[in-house]
Amino acid sequence: MAPRTLLLAFAPLIVFSVLARLLPPAHIGVIALAGAVLALAAEVAIRPVWPPNLLSSCSLALFSVIAVLGFTQDQRTDSWLATWGGAGVGLPLGLALLALLPVRPFTEQFARETTPRAYWSSPTFRKVNRVLSAAWGAAICAVGVSRVTAAVVSDNAFRLLPELLLGLIVPVAIISSALGFSRRCYQSIQ
Repeated sequence: MAPRTLLLAFAPLIVFSVLARLLPPAHIGVIALAGAVLALAAEVAIRPVWPPNLLSSCSLALFSVIAVLGFTQDQRTDSWLATWGGAGVGLPLGLALLALLPVRPFTEQFARETTPRAYWSSPTFRKVNRVLSAAWGAAICAVGVSRVTAAVVSDNAFRLLPELLLGLIVPVAIISSALGFSRRCYQSIQ
């Protein structure tokens, strides 16, 4: 897989999650709009444009809904979206990627960038991408669970430790593990 393309596809999720934690809740509509714009930019930048990139399309839909809610609802909704949406945005995204697994593994689109066309229909290529897509979907869900757990156990007095551990260190470890797993899978078939 091309790391640049994968990073581009994950950029909306990363930017939204970081900004939702750093900026005031009143800005959640703008933050989600930034995520949606980044997802649209990733959708256009990732070639081929058709069929649409599943990760970018799911991100675009998710952040568009959050943006609409952020711009049309009250302060209480903004606060809820900033706290729980910012922490748990990985849950619906990961679940969508897992649900789409039988239709088309999302990693297949990235793998095609570096794999000769002759292998695209091979059973090995398809199986590896189903396994990788399942692993990435589960990893994204696990990051969401970790970050939601950090939000649940954080109170004002002791917020730093759970935020640091469950909101940053554990998610980075999960994503690093998924990247290492992806690398090993692709090296095993080459």
